[in-house]
Amino acid sequence: MSGSMHDVVRLLRQAGALALLAALAACVTQETRPLPKLNPVQATEQIPEAELLDVGIRAFDANIPEQYKDDEEELARRRIFPEVRQAESAYLPGLLRATLEGSGQWGAVRVVPPNATVDVVVDGRIIGSTGARLALVVTVTDSMGRVWIKDKAYEGEADLGSYKTDAALQARDPFQNVYSQIANDMLAARAALTSADLREIRRVTELRFAGEFAPQAVQGYLSTDKQGISRVARLPAEGDPLMERIDRIRERDLSVIDTFDGYHASFTDKVESTYGNFRRVSQEEIEKEDRARASARTRTVLGAAAVLASVLIPDQCSGGDYTCRNVQSAARTAGAVGGVAGVMSGIKKYSEAKVHAEALKELADTFRAEAAPLVVEVEGRTLKLTGTAEEQYREWRALLHQIYLEETGGVVAGAPPQDSPAVTPSE
Repeated sequence: MSGSMHDVVRLLRQAGALALLAALAACVTQETRPLPKLNPVQATEQIPEAELLDVGIRAFDANIPEQYKDDEEELARRRIFPEVRQAESAYLPGLLRATLEGSGQWGAVRVVPPNATVDVVVDGRIIGSTGARLALVVTVTDSMGRVWIKDKAYEGEADLGSYKTDAALQARDPFQNVYSQIANDMLAARAALTSADLREIRRVTELRFAGEFAPQAVQGYLSTDKQGISRVARLPAEGDPLMERIDRIRERDLSVIDTFDGYHASFTDKVESTYGNFRRVSQEEIEKEDRARASARTRTVLGAAAVLASVLIPDQCSGGDYTCRNVQSAARTAGAVGGVAGVMSGIKKYSEAKVHAEALKELADTFRAEAAPLVVEVEGRTLKLTGTAEEQYREWRALLHQIYLEETGGVVAGAPPQDSPAVTPSE
């Protein structure tokens, strides 16, 4: 083979390599694998009533960054939609409640007002929440002041199998693994306590509730150690009429807490389908956006490399070899054209990513409209269970204190719960 033909063959190979380099920009794939399913540990034997702890889950902290609260563009870029987050702060505790209830390991599990007196309290903060990923920080304490779990991060990717059909989405939440892990960690913390510890938690809960209504009468029943843990110093006499009245009041209080919990259950049922579809479609949009951005980067970088390589093809033809020069020119042109096409394709992909991000924002707007709070009637009083639930419950506690004074005739002096306003019962 002549030297000229060797040059032509080499140039054709270079042209093919440049074309391949530009074509690689279009090849961006993402492999997804099903997540292993984690379930809460189930109770295998009946737990004694005296050791069966009630659990109260407070509304989660929506955790909307203060510095960006008025910057919709920045919040959208961070995939934070305030109204959705507010809805999630009420919705996600219901999913955890269902997980704990389903394990059979606990007594009554409720979503409760912030200052409710419960054996075990769960607080959560939303760190990140999209259709693709959920991240929470959780703290669990008992009524004695013992910390079971402190600011522990829980996060996980969505189980894409839950998004396949409506039935699959209803059967298992995409982030069930996160709630199961929290439930199992709570169970592990409880397992580290003795039977005596569990019984004492329940007694302390009762005495703390009584202390909110008759602090002087129950003075001396509780003591606090150096670690800040409340313990039972002594118990009221069997059949103590004061404690019997307190027990009746506590039953009324639990009925109101049940109403709060019922609101959350109703809210969960109402938005379950809408929110599930929102997360499913938002996951698809996020995936498209991420793929578009990755493809854009790949296409742009490889396209630019192809253009640069075409320019840098060395002159390998002799002066009078026109055939070689024609092939060399064609190779440079092919590389440049293919590279520019790759760059333009990358720019187009960035535009697609913006479209998908905007679609996600529109989906969030739709969800906001359907996730409006509810209003419930309790004891003839209207309670709007939104961000003011704490104030509403404090008002209810003040009313309970008045009921207690009416029943006792004010014989036992006791201050109303701290920061509670005076309330006149509704007619």
